[in-house]
Amino acid sequence: TMFLVGLSGGIASGKSTVVAVLRELGCAVIDADVIAREVVQPHFKAYQQIVRYFGSKILLENGEINREALGNIIFSHPEKRQLLNSITHPEIQKEMLKQILKYFVLGYRYVILDIPLLFETNRLTKFMKYTVLVYCDPPTQLSRLMKRNGLSQAEAEARITSQLPLDEKRKLASHIIDNSGDRESTRRQVLRLHAHLEDSLDFLWLRLAAGTVVAGLGGLVYFLLRHFMS
Repeated sequence: TMFLVGLSGGIASGKSTVVAVLRELGCAVIDADVIAREVVQPHFKAYQQIVRYFGSKILLENGEINREALGNIIFSHPEKRQLLNSITHPEIQKEMLKQILKYFVLGYRYVILDIPLLFETNRLTKFMKYTVLVYCDPPTQLSRLMKRNGLSQAEAEARITSQLPLDEKRKLASHIIDNSGDRESTRRQVLRLHAHLEDSLDFLWLRLAAGTVVAGLGGLVYFLLRHFMS
């Protein structure tokens, strides 16, 4: 009965702002980026495989993986990027599943999976009841990225074009949070989305089923009490 909601966006679209509001509301959010950084730590299986294939030249002095050095390698070699993904993605998905099960046991109505490349990879969308895109118009995205990262226009445009355009992702999402305006406008949209998810019909049927079970148990208890007292 608990369902999954996929959340994605684009570089500098403001996804972190939306996630912050969701966390304030007490929502369960699983951050794929955080997990991706965790599964390449030395005590994880993926770490050993990465070092085996890419060599010790990608390691920092403390033994951890130099993400910048590894990123430079895979950026210019698509086949090595695919290799890295084949190592890390199964471990990321296993860790995400563990966290989903934790929230299921804790009784959450829905869990938000914050996945930056949700629409690019398209492998996980089939598991989502809903998908949410944090959108902003292209000029705003470009301006924010240049300001945030101190990039030239050409550098910022190169980073944006390396991803699937937000207008394309917009066609694939079931819900849109337009973050082109101010923070308060974005917050109101997140509150409306949260209310919609909380009132999902999935849980209407759950409540009806639970009510039926409780009523049935109550009737059984009443019958047994009358039987043993008579």
